[in-house]
Amino acid sequence: MVRGHFKKKNKPQKFENYAWVLDYLPYGYHGKGDPIVQGLGEEQFVLMELIPKADVMLGERVYIGKGKRDKISHVKRMIKYNQLTSTAKTELLYVVMEAVKHQEERFVKFLNECPPITTRLHSLELLPGIRQKYMWRIIEEREKEKFKSFKDFEERIGKDPIKMIAERIVMELSDDKKDKYYLFVKWKKGIVYDEDENIFYVKE
Repeated sequence: MVRGHFKKKNKPQKFENYAWVLDYLPYGYHGKGDPIVQGLGEEQFVLMELIPKADVMLGERVYIGKGKRDKISHVKRMIKYNQLTSTAKTELLYVVMEAVKHQEERFVKFLNECPPITTRLHSLELLPGIRQKYMWRIIEEREKEKFKSFKDFEERIGKDPIKMIAERIVMELSDDKKDKYYLFVKWKKGIVYDEDENIFYVKE
């Protein structure tokens, strides 16, 4: 059994405490097996298979951390985007948007503090719909006063930050992007399974 947590080597472990349900197959794949859930880790956006012990709903947020779990028995394994069912792929953007909403403070901080990647490319330019025109507007606005919320950002910039961030995450998960950078799905850079400790960690 693979536990549902991950760590960076030589740093404190990072646990995935919650996952979002992308698809629920009560009779397994092709209706010929045990129940399976395809899910998305809330913090690191890891795609995974979960073994349920109760019925779940599409788009539901379920606890997978330490201690008592009401609906999930355990994390079975990590999966790739191309292993998602058609239902899971359809639900992915909606689910990611909900996960982003649940972490508003984290992503508002990103919008306030994200730096240039190179001398010619800023992190903000990797968000869908943000080109240099909006990049400079965001930088100018956050220098005047930090963004306080998603609503504050949208009112001052005229762009929906939840959708922009979620679309970028989906692009990174599916590799449907034209650049080599990962802003949010950093485990895609390389992940290693440590058999002795029974955990995954991100390869720096």
